[in-house]
Amino acid sequence: MFEWMVWTTPVAVFFSCIALMLVGMTVWEFKSPTTLRRGWLPMETTRGDRLFIGLLIAAYINLAFIGLAGLFQEWFSLEVEPSIWISFVLSMLALALIMRKG
Repeated sequence: MFEWMVWTTPVAVFFSCIALMLVGMTVWEFKSPTTLRRGWLPMETTRGDRLFIGLLIAAYINLAFIGLAGLFQEWFSLEVEPSIWISFVLSMLALALIMRKG
């Protein structure tokens, strides 16, 4: 069923984190319904809104890193392309920042 996708460990961890976040947010919503609040995003958002925006940003960070990994290798004279774990950590930090402050 999933043979078309390259299931490396970072990819599996990334999608597992997304699934766990969705389950956690569902439980959190049932326990404590969300209200609109204004952070530094230019609109009032709920927790679900911030999760959606954060997941989009996380996906773009990962895609940009994958696209630029070859250039990073060339620019920084690396022997191998930089690890995808770097983009995973950066994207999760961005997601956490948006969830907390957005």
